Amino acid sequence: MIKLLHHGAASGVTGSCHQLWLDSHHSILVDCGLFQGEDLARRQPPNLEIEFSLAGVEALIVTHCHIDHIGRIPYLLAAGFTGPIFCSKASAQLMPLILEDAVKLGFTRDRRLVDRFLALIQQRLKPLPYHRWHAIPENAPGMVRLRPAGHILGSAVVEIAMDRHRRVAFSGDLGCYDTPLLPDPDPPKRADLLVLEATYGNRNHEHRDKRNRRLRAILESTLADGGTTLIPAFSIGRTQELLYELEELLFQMLGEGALSKVPIVVDSPLAARITRSYRRLQTLWDSEAKERLRRGRHPLDFEQLITIEDHYQHQALVNRLQHSGEPAIVLAASGMCSGGRIVNYLKALAGDPRTDILFVGYQAPGTAGHKLQQLSRPGRVMIDNEPIQVNAQIHSLSGFSAHADQPDLVRFVSGMTLPPTTIRLVHGTPMAQKGLATRLKRAIPGVKVELAALIRHGSRQNAPA
Repeated sequence: MIKLLHHGAASGVTGSCHQLWLDSHHSILVDCGLFQGEDLARRQPPNLEIEFSLAGVEALIVTHCHIDHIGRIPYLLAAGFTGPIFCSKASAQLMPLILEDAVKLGFTRDRRLVDRFLALIQQRLKPLPYHRWHAIPENAPGMVRLRPAGHILGSAVVEIAMDRHRRVAFSGDLGCYDTPLLPDPDPPKRADLLVLEATYGNRNHEHRDKRNRRLRAILESTLADGGTTLIPAFSIGRTQELLYELEELLFQMLGEGALSKVPIVVDSPLAARITRSYRRLQTLWDSEAKERLRRGRHPLDFEQLITIEDHYQHQALVNRLQHSGEPAIVLAASGMCSGGRIVNYLKALAGDPRTDILFVGYQAPGTAGHKLQQLSRPGRVMIDNEPIQVNAQIHSLSGFSAHADQPDLVRFVSGMTLPPTTIRLVHGTPMAQKGLATRLKRAIPGVKVELAALIRHGSRQNAPA
């Protein structure tokens, strides 16, 4: 029997936090992420405090640094967690940047308190190389090993060897195969229980070539009108992939038309810091990206790229775009429009029909991004608690999603040397989980597939696998 509790991301896609018992007295956590949108609203009351006992919790293992997987770490420490935080080496470099931003937004801007928190995080972080087993703290049984997940830089599939016989694997968030910059997901050889994400479990993404053709068409259309293309993008992962593809698009055009001269703006201090980290971690890039470097191209640092750091520059650019009609491509966080600098752009430009708003990632139900994405005609949307008239064109390109779609999820499982005995689907709506479960049962006869969305006891989910 394997005891597993889900303290988030069981029937939604945010708040990832999974507790695995290694024996009757010791457990570990895999991720401790922020709830967003309807996932947060469903909590009664809607807060982020740790509501489960930490007795016997020996370690936290982080799959990657997106905020829906690490955003509750400050609350975890405040609740008394004193164990190590295992993650990949790249995640250990990126995590303090993300958590610093989160603490400033959600807790305090007092520099001394922020620095004390970051020093504590640095003390707890235990970076692990990929593909090597490492012992969980000595008073708990078990070993942990990380494998590349292809989702963002440093993302990892987590393998737990509970003893000589039982093995559990957590996919974390899996990236698509053939994603720019990153190696493909690397499935474990075997697992008695595989905890698998299902964000796009019932969807197929556009092929990379098709999505890039659509991206070019959208940009050319809005720029022909003298408008702005607004791209709400997460600071880590999507921003860097978009820059990579935009550099290729500009290289192909090589002076052809207005698009090759338009400024590409990254307006996010955090995204700028993350992008610099991506550049420093070039050894982790895939072969395609390294080949561009060898040819003298710089996919994350090219001539038309403009980075906005301070708030004065940000506000000046918002005002300029609102009144000048100059074309621009703007990437700004947050990716779900639930805060950050993208909000100011939306307030200023969403009412202009020349504006295009381009979504390239998942929009959780209940977020402003999801409400915008659902618009089929001009209308009003609540943004930052204000009703905003939206006359802009709304577009979605699923091919830029950082999450594997149904074929890639099935490919990941099929890539295991021995199929898992049981697959537990998490990090997806009930509909997405059901769609993926049906496909997995057809692809892997005899496998047992469980839906975490249906395993509920109060506010938690618990069942033997």
